[in-house]
Amino acid sequence: MLTDIITNNLTVIFCGINPGLKSSEDGHHFSGRSNRFWKVLHEAGFTPHQIEAVNDRSLLDFGYGLTTAVERPTSRADELSKEEFTQAFESFSLKMTKFQPKYIAFLGKAAYKVFSGKKQMEWGLQPEDFCGANVWVLPNTSGLNRGFSLDDLVIAYGKFYLEIQDNTFT
Repeated sequence: MLTDIITNNLTVIFCGINPGLKSSEDGHHFSGRSNRFWKVLHEAGFTPHQIEAVNDRSLLDFGYGLTTAVERPTSRADELSKEEFTQAFESFSLKMTKFQPKYIAFLGKAAYKVFSGKKQMEWGLQPEDFCGANVWVLPNTSGLNRGFSLDDLVIAYGKFYLEIQDNTFT
């Protein structure tokens, strides 16, 4: 089972769509061999070194956390129904209200489309907040997401990292 890595007042909570089967089995976020999350996070500037999935809790040391929109593990995110996202909305909202992160970074558009009720959205900063947090929508780092190269992901996450840095001192 995959548990949240979360505490109060994080700078960012990264929200995956749902756990992959390997992550659920291991109990560590983004532990699938083809997932590029940890590499992208490091190369975009979030961490000074590449964290191994088995050390995922160390992300808290940097003011970041991890959660998923839907708790049910699948091999592919497209195996989830819209109803599962709709059912997850209330508990996810309560969690964000309780922990009050500064930013919620949705990894992929699927969950945020359902949670926000928007049919279309751009990548990046969203015009509305969610439970008091700023919202960024980032491409999913899954190895199944071949629409974004490693370089594309690093650029997208790097823009988000710069936004965080700019707002840390204002």
